[in-house]
Amino acid sequence: MGDYTDKVKTKMEDLIENEKNQWIDLALKIHENPELSFEEHKATQWLTEPLEQAGFRVKRHLLPELPTSFFAEWTGTKAGPTIAFIAEYDALAELGHACGHNIIGTSAVSAAVSLKKALDDDLPGKLVVIGTPAEEEGGGKILLVENGWFDDIDAVMMFHPRDKTMIFRGSLACVDVDITFMGKAAHAAANPDQGISALDAMLHSFLAIKQLLPSLPASANVHGIIRKGGDATNIIPDHCEASFLMRAKTREELHSIKRRVYDAVRHSTKAIGASCTMEEGLIYAERINNRVLGYQLMYNLERIGVEVDSSEITTGIGSSDIGNVSQLVPTIHPYIKIGNAITHTPAFTEATKSPEGMAGLIQAAKALALTAFDLFQSPSLIMQAKEELRQTINQRRNRL
Repeated sequence: MGDYTDKVKTKMEDLIENEKNQWIDLALKIHENPELSFEEHKATQWLTEPLEQAGFRVKRHLLPELPTSFFAEWTGTKAGPTIAFIAEYDALAELGHACGHNIIGTSAVSAAVSLKKALDDDLPGKLVVIGTPAEEEGGGKILLVENGWFDDIDAVMMFHPRDKTMIFRGSLACVDVDITFMGKAAHAAANPDQGISALDAMLHSFLAIKQLLPSLPASANVHGIIRKGGDATNIIPDHCEASFLMRAKTREELHSIKRRVYDAVRHSTKAIGASCTMEEGLIYAERINNRVLGYQLMYNLERIGVEVDSSEITTGIGSSDIGNVSQLVPTIHPYIKIGNAITHTPAFTEATKSPEGMAGLIQAAKALALTAFDLFQSPSLIMQAKEELRQTINQRRNRL
């Protein structure tokens, strides 16, 4: 088994290395054509083409609300686990691929195609690539989870570019909400007493939330922007709009924070004599990093010469809809170093097309392919990963 494993792993590494120009070209093409959430039509086509050419059965448009989603599968001739690579490919408004989703999607496809070529028909199980649009805005994975697309998956893996190679970086639960404030218009100079300012209601709400923050848990974060503050300076605004994003350590903690924020907004609005409506988005769950899968991936990163930070990173973190997947299936969401720039900045947009970014792409593809191979060859790892997730969920329930 040892000689066979090393032989196949070396073959996969060589395949990815020898065909790296194909994958680099794909990542750069997606980078040069950034598409926002729910609009990733070009990226979907470009990512699924090599999968189909390699013999994967591809289903597109998995849900009416996710036209750019896809599910590519290759079923081997032997029974075994179902392992999924996650592809993301949406970009950020104004910044383009400042979160490196061009690298995420391409590394998943590269790993899958190379693993299939290396094993040919000798696969004990099923290999899947799930195209998950709208990670930045909308929560595509949440919709796919709710509609059963992850129900039959045994393990999930993906790689995210970053300024450091990390295995166990967490994420926060979060939810966004759009708030509309309604008042009564009036001439601001001639008869202000006949108006009700929706703007005052909104500004009072911002202040109330700011005053609320010190009493919230340390992990909590609430930040907002004004989307519409009125139409003219001499008219008391009767319609204003704001958007807020709330984060917390867990979904349970988030629900508590959300109630307090909503109460603060409603009371502030009522005090002005205005009214408000709230439209809440999908809730992104906190991430559960599976340590069994994570350590196996770290072993393979070290095999290909990548230095890894294996510490548990719980501060300076954001949110991702992969958290919802991790509550259901053993999941890892490691990071690969592509330079020193910070995500969601113009500098990171440059990094995700740089030579160092493309080197990170190839490293990520190799590590994904090698780790998936280990899971197919050792079903006991899958059982251990599932047991770890079960215990983690039970421990959290017992603390509530």
